[in-house]
Amino acid sequence: MQEIERKFLVQDTSFLENIEGSKIVQGYLSDDPQRNVRIRIKGDWAYLTIKGISNATGTSRFEWEKEIDISEAEQLLKICLPGVIAKTRYEVPVDDHVFEVDVFEGENKGLLMAEIELNNENESFTKPNWLGVEVTGDVRYYNSYLVNHPYLTW
Repeated sequence: MQEIERKFLVQDTSFLENIEGSKIVQGYLSDDPQRNVRIRIKGDWAYLTIKGISNATGTSRFEWEKEIDISEAEQLLKICLPGVIAKTRYEVPVDDHVFEVDVFEGENKGLLMAEIELNNENESFTKPNWLGVEVTGDVRYYNSYLVNHPYLTW
């Protein structure tokens, strides 16, 4: 139940032109950094996720996720805290890993971010040329932060 990931800004999205993405809508029942609770609808799937506080580097944290019915997720979204994250996610294979590239919409339009999940914090991976600055551990790039502090207001 440990999530280990690194986050990067994306400096060019031309590589996404022939890749199909999935629409994601998510809200938060709790945005407490110690234990945030997220509801997410991704395409035909829905999830309830609980995340704990990140370690000092921001690379790993507790994560528990359970698939739920979309109808349940739609009802839970109605009681979420104000604000919603809307984005399209593209899964981009690079060597032995998959980068999840998010193109944000709405109040976070213009934000382009890629995440890679790893097996351990020191695992090496290929960095494609479209990756920009690493933002792992920068709380401004956590979705739970973006709900209350949208990218367009920075």
